[in-house]
Amino acid sequence: MSRMSKQEKSWVFYDWANSAYSILITTAVFPLYFKAAATDAGVSATTSTAYWGYANSFATLLISICAPVLGSIADFKGFKKRFFTFFFALGIIFTFLLAVVPSSQWLFLLICYMLTVIGFGGTNIFYDAFLVDVTTEERMNRISSNGFAMGYIGSTIPFILGIALIILSQQHILPISVSTASQLAFAITALWWGLFTIPMLKNVNQIYYKERVPNPISNSFKQLFQTFKKINLYRPLFLFLLAYFFYIDGVNTIITMSTAYGSDLGIDSTNLLIILFVTQVVAAPFAYLYGKLADKFQAKRMLLVGIIIYIIICSYAYFLKTVLDFWILAMLVASSQGGIQALSRSYFAKLVPKENANEFFGFYSIFYKFAAILGPFLVGVTAQTTGNTNSGVFSLIILFIIGAVILLRVPETTEIPHSNSISQ
Repeated sequence: MSRMSKQEKSWVFYDWANSAYSILITTAVFPLYFKAAATDAGVSATTSTAYWGYANSFATLLISICAPVLGSIADFKGFKKRFFTFFFALGIIFTFLLAVVPSSQWLFLLICYMLTVIGFGGTNIFYDAFLVDVTTEERMNRISSNGFAMGYIGSTIPFILGIALIILSQQHILPISVSTASQLAFAITALWWGLFTIPMLKNVNQIYYKERVPNPISNSFKQLFQTFKKINLYRPLFLFLLAYFFYIDGVNTIITMSTAYGSDLGIDSTNLLIILFVTQVVAAPFAYLYGKLADKFQAKRMLLVGIIIYIIICSYAYFLKTVLDFWILAMLVASSQGGIQALSRSYFAKLVPKENANEFFGFYSIFYKFAAILGPFLVGVTAQTTGNTNSGVFSLIILFIIGAVILLRVPETTEIPHSNSISQ
């Protein structure tokens, strides 16, 4: 950290800030809290699960569709920071509301959650795009990897606090209910996210931009049309996005299906939480290592290394039988999960025209969000057909192989046209 500039440190700390939301709200605590709240209100398990699925799908779809348009507008001078701040405020406010809305109001809780998803997802579009403003191309791999490493470390602190409150309340050591403990965990998340975003808001500014025009919205739609019209000029960039779509789908599927997969092996919820925690801790140094190695051996090669490790993970999963096997699998995931995500972000940032970074990171967001469709479907169909969960995870090899083959076709060096060249 001492070798980074103030802008780089401030940018990296946002990964530290928003990681609390990722693990406590979307993964570990709020899904269980919502299910319990809905059950207490007399909603059947099937119905509440359906509502949970609808809420996630709608919120993700909405921000994904809007991402390129919002990004294109944000490319104009002064808009990137405003959009980042707006979505950040949206996410913070409604995350805090999760802590104060009574659990009996399960439907309003779900609406608040949807707005946190939109705020979190929207903020990340502009956060990722700020990478081109805070550092040089030579340092992007290192800074992006540092961000993921800090995120993994940062996520463990509020996670420990939140889980400790819940466990202590379950054991009646604290004189509060589990519901109240969960609400305190949501408040910790909002405070953590807000406090550590201050450096980003204070020190990071838009360096690369297009000058404002009288009608930025209509002009942004024209810009998007021009981008699609001359998509061949951006062939290396969109070729990378296509590769990214496949391999990140495999990565995300393993992340999202891990808890269900562990449960199928008979691992109890306490052990699953411990494994999740240790995975976060181990992932931090490996994310940093990927950044160091990418500077030495090139980011594309390290991305391929990460994909190969995931192919090994899928192969090992086929033979998984014991808790020890699951631990080994989790540590293999930890070795490459953060690295492959961090280098994907920095590799893409080097490809995009800097003054159009927001528009293209809008596309990046779309490919990331929609890369959560094929994998779970493939696992589900294969597992159901074979009657074996292990076979379902093994089937993800297909996505990693396709991603690797396409990635190999992305040129090592290429000159990407800038906005002035596509508007002619």
